[in-house]
Parts: sequence; C-alpha cells; structure tokens
Amino acid sequence: MLTFPVFHHLWRGAMVLCAMASYSDSLEIATSVEAAFEAVSHLELMGRFSPENTGGKWLGSATGPAIGAKFKGTNAQGSTTWTTTAKVSHYEPPVAFAFDVSVGPVKVSHWSFRFEPTVLGCRVTELWVDRRSALAKKFGNTGIDDRESYTRESIRTTLENLRTFLEA
Repeated sequence: MLTFPVFHHLWRGAMVLCAMASYSDSLEIATSVEAAFEAVSHLELMGRFSPENTGGKWLGSATGPAIGAKFKGTNAQGSTTWTTTAKVSHYEPPVAFAFDVSVGPVKVSHWSFRFEPTVLGCRVTELWVDRRSALAKKFGNTGIDDRESYTRESIRTTLENLRTFLEA
C-alpha cells in the first residue's frame, strides 16, 4: 500500500506541509515469529534477501541490534555501490525491528519490520518511509529513476526471498 503521510515542518518561520512517500507490504511465512525476526535483524543475512542491500556491519561497540545501535549498510545497484549509516529506532523481539537510514547528515529513509503469529506461522510486514528532501531526491541518484516504484517491487522481492529462505 503506497501512502503519503503528511508531516509539518518549520521553514523560515512558516509552517510547511510535506508529503512523504511510504509503502508497506506483508507476506505470510511458514515459520515462527522468532525465526523471522532473527533473520531480518541479522545484518549479514539481509543481503541474501534484498535486491539492493548487500549486508552491513555493526558500528562502535554494538555487536547486535539494540535501540540506538548503529550499523553501516552496504548497497549495490548494478555497478554503483554505496554505504549508509543506520540507527536502530525500535527493537522489540520478536515483534518489531526498525531503523533510520542516513548518508552523513542527510536523512534517507525509515525501515520497519513487524512480526505477527498466524495459523500458518507468521506474517512479516515491511514498511519504508522515504525521508529524503527534494534536493536529496534530485542529486542523490543511485541509478534508479523512480525510487517509489522500485522500492515497492524491492519490498515484495525481499519478503519473498525471506520466505524462501525460512521455509527451506
């Protein structure tokens, strides 16, 4: 579901309304919420599921996910590669895992995963919120012209790859 939450920002003393694109998708997987949570919050495994993320490494004294822990994410799109810094904003095993991504001081995105038990096993929901400014969207190109459409497809691919891995 593609949505556009409205956020209020102050700019030069005036209130400005900004629409930020977001998208979420869910998939039911025949596994426990604990197994799904562990796979998603394991940086090295995420590179197996995502068509763009190739993994990551915990920074500083962090050795695993915790609120406030930071990690460097590695990404690739064709021959273009880049890194981002992410900070865990929500960590509630085995219910939720979320982090905010930036490149230097520039906010890029918010990613969130929720895990709910079902009769089959669990439902995993992945949510993306595009936090880039208009300027960052214009000049921060990673080789993808339509980031919203790409991310919609990427989320589905990630969830399907996660299901294939966990149900193997």
